[in-house]
Amino acid sequence: MSDEQDGARAAGQFDLRSPPPGFLDDPYPLYHLLRSHDPVRRMPDGSLFLTRHADLVRVYRDAGTFSSDKRAEFAPKFGSGTPLFAHHTGSLVFNDPPLHTRVRRLIVGALTVRAIAAMEPALTALVDGLLDAAESRGQIDAIEDFAAAIPVEVIGNLLDVPHADRAPLRGWSLAILGALEPNPTAAQLAEGNRAVDDFVAYLRVLVADRRRSPGDPAKDVLTRLIQGEDGDRLDEAVLLQNCIFILNAGHETTTNLIGNALEALLRFPAERARLLAEPDLIRSAVEEFLRFESSNQLGNRMATAQIEIGGVAVAPGTPVTLCIGAANRDPAVFADPDRLDLGREPNRHLAFGLGVHQCAGLTLARLEARVAIGRFMARFPRYEAAGPPVRGGRARFRGFLSLPMRVT
Repeated sequence: MSDEQDGARAAGQFDLRSPPPGFLDDPYPLYHLLRSHDPVRRMPDGSLFLTRHADLVRVYRDAGTFSSDKRAEFAPKFGSGTPLFAHHTGSLVFNDPPLHTRVRRLIVGALTVRAIAAMEPALTALVDGLLDAAESRGQIDAIEDFAAAIPVEVIGNLLDVPHADRAPLRGWSLAILGALEPNPTAAQLAEGNRAVDDFVAYLRVLVADRRRSPGDPAKDVLTRLIQGEDGDRLDEAVLLQNCIFILNAGHETTTNLIGNALEALLRFPAERARLLAEPDLIRSAVEEFLRFESSNQLGNRMATAQIEIGGVAVAPGTPVTLCIGAANRDPAVFADPDRLDLGREPNRHLAFGLGVHQCAGLTLARLEARVAIGRFMARFPRYEAAGPPVRGGRARFRGFLSLPMRVT
C-alpha cells in the first residue's frame, strides 16, 4: 500500500474519543493527514472535526449559525444535575448572547490597555523573584516553579484573592478543565465535580466579603462582576461560575504558553540564538509560540441550521470541533508550518479564537508571556534540559506537567 493510501486510511480511522498511540505526544502528523485527506471529518459519534484554517475562520465568524451554548452537548457528558454541568454551561466561553455579551463586557472593562500596562511592574517583580529562587538552586521545573506560578498570581490579583487562599487554585483548575477532554474517565469526572463544589464553596465566602468591602471596579474584576453595569447585575450562580472561568481560563492556557515556548526553544537552537541576539523580537516570538504549540488545541460549536462546510452537509444539532492546533499549521496559510520562525509575518494564528468569542484576556496573556519568556532568556541564556519533559497527556489543552531544567 502506498504512503498516500496509508495516510488516507489513518485519517479515515481517526476518532478523537479514542486517538491512536502517540497522538497526545505529537498530534501534528495526524492533523496534516486529516487536512489532506479528510478536512471535514465525520466522527463515529456524528460530530465533525475541522482542520483547515479557512473552515475555522468561517465558523468563528458565524456565531449565529454555530452556537457556543453547550447545554445539549454537556447534559449527557456530565449529567444535567452535576456541578460540572452547572459550571461549564454557566461560564462565558460556553454561552451565546445575551449572557455572553453581559459577562464579557464586565470582564473586558477591567482589562483595558491602560489597566494591563499598569500590571507590568508587579509582573516583572514576580517573574524576577521566581528567577532569583531558581538561580539560587541552579535548577527549576519550568512548569511548577515558574510558568504555573505566574498566572495564578496575576489572575488572583485581578480578582483580589488573598495570597493565603491561592494554593488550591491550580489543582481545582486542572481538575475542572480535565473533564473537558473528549472522553473523560469516571475518575476525571468525579475529581472535576469535587473541584467545582470546593471552588464554589470558597467563592461564596469571598463574594460575601467583597460585597461588604468592595474594591476598585476599574481594577478588581470581582467587584465589577458583583456591581454589574447600568443596573444590570448577574445572579449569584452566574457570578460564581464566571469567577471560576476567569481563574481557570487565565491560568491553564498561559501556563502552557510559557512552558511550550521554553521547551520549543530547546528544540530549535537557531531560533533561540536569534532571540538572544534580538531581544526585541519577543513580541513576534510570542505570536509564533501561540501558533506553533497552541495552548488550547480544540474549540467546539453546535450547528443551529442546515449548512454546508467543505462540501459536507451539516444538519442542525451537529457538534463541530474546531482543531485550532491543526489550523495553525495549515500550509495554505503558513509557509513551512512545522518550523518555528520567531519573525514570522504575517502570522494569522487562531490561538485566541476569532469573532465574538475571541479571548477576552489576550492582551494580558501576551504581556505575561513577553515578560516571563523574555526575562527567563535574559537571565538564563544557556538553560538546558535536566531530565525528560512530562506532557500533560490531554488533547484539548497542550502543555507540560513537568519541565526540569538546569539554569546558571
